[in-house]
Amino acid sequence: MILLKNVSKYYYSKGVIATGFSKVNLEFNIGEFVAITGESGSGKSTLLNVISGLDSYEEGEMYINGEETSHYTEKDFEDYRRKYIGNIFQSFNLVNSYTVYQNIELVLLLNGAKKKDIKKKVLDLIKQVDLYRFRNTKVSKLSGGQKQRVAIARALAKNTPIIIADEPTGNLDSKSATGIIKLLSEIAKDKLVIIVTHNYEQVENYVTRKIKMHDGKILEDKIIKEVNIESSNNNNAINYQNITFLNKIRLGLRNTFNIIPKFVLLFAVYLFVVVALMSEYAAFKKEEHQASIEGYNSVFNDYSPNRIVVNKKDRTAFSDDDLNKILNNKNVVKLEKNDVMVDDYIEFTNDKDFYVTAVGHPLSSFDLELSVGRMPENDNEIIITGYKNDYYLSTLKDEIMNTDLYWRNYAFLDKNTKIRIVGISYVDYEYQNDNQVYLSEKLLNKIMTEKLTTFNNTKILFMNNYYESSPYNSYFKLVPNSKVPSGKAIINSELRWSCEYENCINKKLKIEVSNIYYEDTMELTIANTYDKNNINSLLGPVDYNLYSGSVFINDNDYQKLYNKGVYQVSIYTTDDLVTKDVASELENMGFNPLVIKDTLYNEGSQIIRIAKTIVTIMLVGTLFFISYFIIKIILKSRNVYFSTIRMLGGSKKVSKQLLIIELLTVTNLVYLLFTGFVYLNKINVLNVSFVNDMANYLKLGDYIILYLILIGMSYLISLKYAKKLFKDTVIKTLREEI
Repeated sequence: MILLKNVSKYYYSKGVIATGFSKVNLEFNIGEFVAITGESGSGKSTLLNVISGLDSYEEGEMYINGEETSHYTEKDFEDYRRKYIGNIFQSFNLVNSYTVYQNIELVLLLNGAKKKDIKKKVLDLIKQVDLYRFRNTKVSKLSGGQKQRVAIARALAKNTPIIIADEPTGNLDSKSATGIIKLLSEIAKDKLVIIVTHNYEQVENYVTRKIKMHDGKILEDKIIKEVNIESSNNNNAINYQNITFLNKIRLGLRNTFNIIPKFVLLFAVYLFVVVALMSEYAAFKKEEHQASIEGYNSVFNDYSPNRIVVNKKDRTAFSDDDLNKILNNKNVVKLEKNDVMVDDYIEFTNDKDFYVTAVGHPLSSFDLELSVGRMPENDNEIIITGYKNDYYLSTLKDEIMNTDLYWRNYAFLDKNTKIRIVGISYVDYEYQNDNQVYLSEKLLNKIMTEKLTTFNNTKILFMNNYYESSPYNSYFKLVPNSKVPSGKAIINSELRWSCEYENCINKKLKIEVSNIYYEDTMELTIANTYDKNNINSLLGPVDYNLYSGSVFINDNDYQKLYNKGVYQVSIYTTDDLVTKDVASELENMGFNPLVIKDTLYNEGSQIIRIAKTIVTIMLVGTLFFISYFIIKIILKSRNVYFSTIRMLGGSKKVSKQLLIIELLTVTNLVYLLFTGFVYLNKINVLNVSFVNDMANYLKLGDYIILYLILIGMSYLISLKYAKKLFKDTVIKTLREEI
């Protein structure tokens, strides 16, 4: 079955070559019970390690069932050990943190057996070696003799055709030793049993063959008893399956917790990594956030960090139900329907030396205390807020509160609308930079409609020709006027040259309005024409020089064209940290949100983002090597465990997977504990300021990113450690310091 031809084993250490054994020629077959004797250092154990595939050889050839093995890879020897070899080691090579039952169970699990199918077999073997009452005892608490019996039971559990035993009775009393030798002799009837012993007298009545070694050479190969040697063929090998996925998980989890000090140390290392990575990442997120809300935007005037601009995905107008849905969000504290006014200014002047620009709001939203004056009582009365040291609002407050003001409609001063400031509220500079005015709904609606014209493309079809209408140019500018009848228009008399017989009365003109939300048309009848002499009688006090060329239409018709509903609103959240969450909720409801702080540009924010990426990569690298160095020290004792796994037939791949499962389990436990601690702080069960501050700036996506980084680190540490642990033969790995 096993044939060695001129096989030699050498050891290399610091340039010195030592011989394990040299030019060995031996043949072993099923049915033999072979004892190898000799003094210490003669090469007995080395020969056993080579025969069992635990160590390599340098010269000659070893045949297994006639097949050469000199070309075998470590994977081939793993397969050989699983099929053919059951080992009983002089140093036991048991898993001290496992129970007696678990040590014997382990070899069966590695060979693909299911846990539920092996219980009876394991218990029978435990009874066979007289350890039944210790079945649930950790082997670290057993005597040397008891440990050896566990090792023998484990070897028998594999039911392989070859049993290799290195000093199997060295730790047993004479009675127990006799029983073990007798058991091995009975096994040898249908197996090949090879033992190394210093006490040949103990085994001479049972062995069939004696081999004596000295200084790495065979001095004697003597047949003690003739046996019926069976024909060696591959049918002697046991059939096995790969370890099941469930059993990998089971062993990985068992290894995680079976040595508490090791688990605590690993837990502490990973906790340090998690806290360091999370706190660094959160600190940069906080800095990035602070920088982002200090940016600027050339489109929006109000870039409050807790502002969100909202429209509907289908571009239709908001209904009352839509607005109520938005306001029902617990994080929304304010909804501004007059969104167009938020990012534009109203300019007021007394046509002399006073003017002020301010952002307009409905009077109903005023919630401050008046510093001067009273609340408005008429539609054209307003309240203004501003900085207390503002020259106009403080020094000239009495003068401006007793003066009629006008609002400037772009290049045109609307003297038809007289406005009076009746109240002033002073605010801190830190609270508000711009002046704010609070107007009646009627006045605000009129001004807002004028503002809306700037967002529209307006064309007027007059006498088969299209003319662009712009609020910045008086020529064909649409101007609302209450004196114009509904459905009518009054045009400049100079346009009569375009009409037949120079008469434009009762002629039609068509107005076409389009914007991002809607398109509309309106057909009007020309009721009259104006010139410099009759403009005031027709339209009231209108500056002909400013409005010459304009088309005057009814107020209500003007509103129908430009103020058809609320298409865009601004909302303000309780805190800028929740704006993205609110935006996500609004999007799920069918709205189209734009978080204003996301539109801001800030070079500092870009720099912080780049720095965050660089520092995070550097930190991950540093933490990886620090963690690996510490974990390598913690896991140093595990080289015996994983070498044992390989001795029992477990592959490098399986051993590596068990290591990965163990470290990933610790990583996940630490991560769950940490995130659970953060969550308890977030729901106010705990109150740790550092954790709360960190949690404010970490979103779900950040936790996922950090989790993937941690899992990646743990996985790479496992691979790096496994690569070093499993780079050599089993025996060399076991002997070396990892």
